[in-house]
Amino acid sequence: MHSEEIEMRTGDREVVRDLNTECAKFLRGVNGDEGLLHLWVPHATAGIAVLETGAGSDEDLLATLRDLLPADDRWRHRHGSPGHGRDHVLPALVPPHVSVPVLGGSMALGTWQSVCLVDTNTDNQVRRVRLSFLAG
Repeated sequence: MHSEEIEMRTGDREVVRDLNTECAKFLRGVNGDEGLLHLWVPHATAGIAVLETGAGSDEDLLATLRDLLPADDRWRHRHGSPGHGRDHVLPALVPPHVSVPVLGGSMALGTWQSVCLVDTNTDNQVRRVRLSFLAG
C-alpha cells in the first residue's frame, strides 16, 4: 500500500474543496493503475463527499448542512466559535472517508463526480487528507 498525507488550506469560511486534481497527482506518483484509492480526513470536524461541483451542488450541500446543523448555542460541545459544536456532528453526516475504484490509472467516477473535502469548521484553517492506494 502507498500512503501519503497532503495539507489543504481551507481558510476562514465553510468550504467544499474538490480533491480530484490532488488524487490524480497522487495516483501518478505511485503508479496507481488498478486498485482502490482511499481518502481519510484525520479531523473530528471535517468529512469527504462525492458530488458534482461548480454547478451549485457544493453550495447546496453547505446550505443544507447549515439548515441541519445551525451554528447556534444548542450544542453541548462549546469550545471555539459560536455554534462550533455542530462541526463535531458533521462527520456523522459527511463521513471522514471514502474509497474509490481506480481503473487504468484514473478514479472510476461518474461524469460529474468529484471527491471533495467538506469543512464547516472556520476555527481550523488547515486540514490534512491522507490518500492511500491499494493495488489490485
